Amino acid sequence: MIRACVIACALAATPVLAEDRKIDCDNPMIQSEMNFCAYQAWQQADEELNETYGWALGVSENWSLAAQDALRDAQRAWVPYRDAACEAEGFLFEGGSMQPLIVYSCKEHLTRQRTQEMRAVYEMH
Repeated sequence: MIRACVIACALAATPVLAEDRKIDCDNPMIQSEMNFCAYQAWQQADEELNETYGWALGVSENWSLAAQDALRDAQRAWVPYRDAACEAEGFLFEGGSMQPLIVYSCKEHLTRQRTQEMRAVYEMH
């Protein structure tokens, strides 16, 4: 319960922080800024993954319906894996102000990795 509150509270505070002042994500100075910037980086990575996924689905149309279904199933399985893996990593900092930074950074890393892997596979065809 505490873990959920820490993450939820960090998310809830993020938009307020962004509205109050411009945050320089090239040089965040305090933990809340670091958390905000990590969240933004993850969101950007997630947008890129979604674009790549859409592209890969288009490429898989050239193969078969089974190929498209396999890609959808893989992606649907991967998202909960990513979230669980990053939540587990965040437990190392449970209750601390750094926990959201760890979780968001993990999600960004795994999301970028998934994007690269998907591009590599579907660019071959």
